[in-house]
Amino acid sequence: MDNKQRIATAALAVALTSIATVPAAHAGGKEKCYGVALAGQNDCGNLAGTHSCAGQSKVDNDPGEWKLVAKGTCKDMGGLLKAEAKKHYQEAQQKS
Repeated sequence: MDNKQRIATAALAVALTSIATVPAAHAGGKEKCYGVALAGQNDCGNLAGTHSCAGQSKVDNDPGEWKLVAKGTCKDMGGLLKAEAKKHYQEAQQKS
């Protein structure tokens, strides 16, 4: 194996290691927080299933919209974690 092949192999190994570890670190330090996103600033689809993309929330603090926040800060911001948000959403659907 010549030097170019060794460098390419080493670069590939570093890239693959980075890809494998970044999502785990990202997921470990963040959590979905419902009810804290401002209009147009949600991170992805909502509980109602009316959209599936970031930036499509229509109102501030919609309890079905979420943003990623630092783990452990959601409650301090007045938000709900997913299980709580789903429960509130389902209860509201049953009432309507």
